[in-house]
Amino acid sequence: APKKKVGKKAKGSDAPAVVDALSPKEMNREQLEKHVEHLRQELDREREERSYFQLERDKIHAFWEITCQQLEEKKAELRNKDREMEEVEERHQVEIKVYKQKMKHLLSEHQADLTELKVEGTLSKKLTQEDHLVQEMKLQKDTRFLQVKLREQELAHETLMKNMQLTQEKEIMRLRKDFERQVKDIEAKYTVNLQVLRDELDSRRKVEISEVEEKKNSHINELMRNHEKAFRDIKNYYDDVTHRSLEHISFLKEQVKEMKKRENPLKKERAGLLLQNKQLKEMLERAQEQVSDLQKKLARCEEDKEALKNAKGCLKVTQKELKDLQWEHEVLVQRFSKVQAERDELYQKFTKAINEVQQKTGFKNLLLERKLKGLHTILERKEVELSEVLAASKLDPGAVSLVSRKLEDELGSKDDAIKDLQLQLARVCKAHNDMLQVFQGKLAAFGIPLDSLGFKPLESPVLGQEMGQGPAGLVSVPS
Repeated sequence: APKKKVGKKAKGSDAPAVVDALSPKEMNREQLEKHVEHLRQELDREREERSYFQLERDKIHAFWEITCQQLEEKKAELRNKDREMEEVEERHQVEIKVYKQKMKHLLSEHQADLTELKVEGTLSKKLTQEDHLVQEMKLQKDTRFLQVKLREQELAHETLMKNMQLTQEKEIMRLRKDFERQVKDIEAKYTVNLQVLRDELDSRRKVEISEVEEKKNSHINELMRNHEKAFRDIKNYYDDVTHRSLEHISFLKEQVKEMKKRENPLKKERAGLLLQNKQLKEMLERAQEQVSDLQKKLARCEEDKEALKNAKGCLKVTQKELKDLQWEHEVLVQRFSKVQAERDELYQKFTKAINEVQQKTGFKNLLLERKLKGLHTILERKEVELSEVLAASKLDPGAVSLVSRKLEDELGSKDDAIKDLQLQLARVCKAHNDMLQVFQGKLAAFGIPLDSLGFKPLESPVLGQEMGQGPAGLVSVPS
């Protein structure tokens, strides 16, 4: 702000510059007044600048004191942090020494536990292999026995089917001869009946036609007589009218008109008679058509009788086949009950073997899990003790790192041993699952559906693994 004022005053002081160049003695009154005014302005400006610079100096001094105080505080904090780091480093070294000491004890105890686990795993593996071998031998014997028995049943069934086919063919030949003889007798009988029926229908048709023709002729003759009579009456009437006098012409004309009126109904009646005659002719034609329809129906009746005869023959054959099939069904039901009893017996043996294997493996797994939990707790306790020992012994960091590497190597070897045991367990489970698949395949080959067993075979999956489709010896190493 003061700099801006200085600039403004500098612009305004261009005019009295000449006055400043003169000495006060050489100036006149006006110049002296202007010079005094100018000096006053310069004095005010200098005072303002002085106050401004003094304020800036005070601020800088205050900032300097605050910064020095903060620097001292940060130095004190840094010294405190250095002391804390030294203390933490000392405690860390003590803890490392205690941990090294505990690690030695843990290594020795872990080596003993590992040796014990190896011995127990080897024994359990041998026992499991022996049990599986015994069960496999037993299942193979049962499978061979079932195959032999099934083959014998198939041979017996084939022999029975051949005998039944021969018996059925003989029976069919006999029935065919009987049916042919019956067909011939029925054809002869119905031929005679058909001829008698045809003669009766022809005579009846001729009688009906003659009756209709007689009625038609009598009706036509009657109509002709009535027409001739009416015509004679009209003719006589006209003859009488012509002999009358001319005086009655007008009267006669009226009568002629009346006669014409009477003639129109007669014409209509004649047309009605002709229409009736036409209708009678149509009735005759319909009667002839009905006769032809009756003849066709007679032919169809013969065809229906023939079809009925064939249907009766097929019904007898079907009844015979039904009896044979019922007999076969009873035989098959008896065989099915026998096979079902054998299947139930095999199922009981199979479930018993599976339950035994599951109980043994479950018991062994439970023992191993309990031992593993106990080892975990012991390991945690030993780690705590090792950390305390290392903290108390204050060992060298190089020795601690050497012990740590040895411990890691030992743990890696233990992990490899665990993976080998898991691989062996996976192979055993895969062999069990393969045996189940073979059993299901045999059931499908014998035509026994899996749903009819009444249970679902248990598979033995391994946690964290997926079994492939290969043999048990090709199970991959667990990852």
